[in-house]
Amino acid sequence: MAAEEHHEEVYAPDQLKPGNRKRARKGAIISAAIMLLFLWGNQQGNTEKVWLVGIAIGLVAILIGDAVLRRSGLRPNDQ
Repeated sequence: MAAEEHHEEVYAPDQLKPGNRKRARKGAIISAAIMLLFLWGNQQGNTEKVWLVGIAIGLVAILIGDAVLRRSGLRPNDQ
């Protein structure tokens, strides 16, 4: 019987690098602002408005949570 060989994937160091955090923050803030601008549209009901505000609040909450966790040292400071 032949022994089974185990092959691990080989990655270049830059493939495992995290993305640019500052760009991600700016993108989330811009996305939330654009979603809030959609409130002035031609919606008939309030369902769309609830979703737009909810998602915008969710994005801002994620940004605040990330900042708090990084400040308290619970997440690695990658950049």
